[in-house]
Amino acid sequence: MGLTSPDTLPLLDVTQLPLAQTALAARNLNLFYGEKQALFDISLAIPKQRVTALIGPSGCGKSTLLRCFNRMNDLTEQCRTEGEITLNGEPINTPGVDVAELRRRVGMVFQRPNPFPKSIYENVVYGLRLQGVRDRRTLDETVERALRQAALWHEVKGRLSENAFRLSSGQQQRLVIARAIAIEPEVLLLDEPTSALDPISTLTIEELIVGLKQRYSVVLVTHNMQQAARVSDYTAFIHQGELVEYADTDTLFTSPGKRKTEDYITGRFG
Repeated sequence: MGLTSPDTLPLLDVTQLPLAQTALAARNLNLFYGEKQALFDISLAIPKQRVTALIGPSGCGKSTLLRCFNRMNDLTEQCRTEGEITLNGEPINTPGVDVAELRRRVGMVFQRPNPFPKSIYENVVYGLRLQGVRDRRTLDETVERALRQAALWHEVKGRLSENAFRLSSGQQQRLVIARAIAIEPEVLLLDEPTSALDPISTLTIEELIVGLKQRYSVVLVTHNMQQAARVSDYTAFIHQGELVEYADTDTLFTSPGKRKTEDYITGRFG
């Protein structure tokens, strides 16, 4: 059954998810780069405190969709969206939204580890310092909490003053996750977080992802269908910018409702 614990979690119908159980939602979402449309009329709800995987072939739009949830696409010239995106029921793609605050509430981790050229300690507290936190006890407690949640504390607790670049790539990625959760976001977006890691580091990150859903709602983009099956509770299959199918992971992988989904997960195309 993978790394998840479905017996302890009630199965949700993500096609009719109540607002109280919804972390993020997109309704009739279209995205354009200039005149080129990349996402087509996508509607889906991301459940709270679960892991939701986005799968599909390279270039299908899954990372583009992920970046809609914290408006990272705003940084791309001539990118615009139509439709509605909400966080806990609040629209986030409308004028007047505090994008910096949105990105505090919706953290993101990218494909390759990107620690800052600072100490391990200063990497973790970076977001807090930006918020003006200076109390040493608060910073110390946050460092330990975040590193424990990222399954890194016992490996680095005696090395907090060392440069983060001295860590292995797998440790660096866990440090980046610790940096993201140090400011206690509501949602964590993971864009292929293990694609640059070795198998052992990948397994460590996967176990970490499963644990993170106890506190956070997690959205994972992965090109690895086995990974999606191992760690996610729900999976959305995206193809050519369209949402083909969205269901609990066991159902989608064992008895998909769409022929295109079956063709993809059985390797007929990809």
